[in-house]
Amino acid sequence: MSRLVEHYGRSGAAAITSAIWFLPMAAWAGSSDLSPIDQTAYPKVALAIGVVMLIVWFAILTRIARAPVSPRTRRLDLAQMSTSEKRWTLALIAFGAGLIAWLNAAATVDWSPLPAAVGSGRPGAILFAAVLTAFLLAMVAGIVLSWRKAAFAYRTRKSATRLE
Repeated sequence: MSRLVEHYGRSGAAAITSAIWFLPMAAWAGSSDLSPIDQTAYPKVALAIGVVMLIVWFAILTRIARAPVSPRTRRLDLAQMSTSEKRWTLALIAFGAGLIAWLNAAATVDWSPLPAAVGSGRPGAILFAAVLTAFLLAMVAGIVLSWRKAAFAYRTRKSATRLE
């Protein structure tokens, strides 16, 4: 745990280790969505695993909080981030979540009626497809822009600490 905290800082280590509970919770959300239809998914099992792993993550967070950290510039350390860097990192997370939501919808919705409706010239279907496409493009563009701006803000912070 100390090596993880030393490498990524406390915020980065907490973010990385959060995968142990949010992945089972995502599985729970997906399985509870599908379970009433085909009765093949077991949402209670995925929820139980996610809750247990959330408790384990809280225990890991207490170890992360106590781990020693040497003073150096780290990319994902909230205490060190400038306001601009925090803002662009938050935007990156928001656009990333939007892209994941779009991908989740693309994976779980039956889209077979849409091409036929667009092909027949229905204005509602064409507008819906255009909005879906615009949303996808906006999320990808937002990710690219916020990634670049956050990286620039980090480089600016890092170069400012070198000069001191």
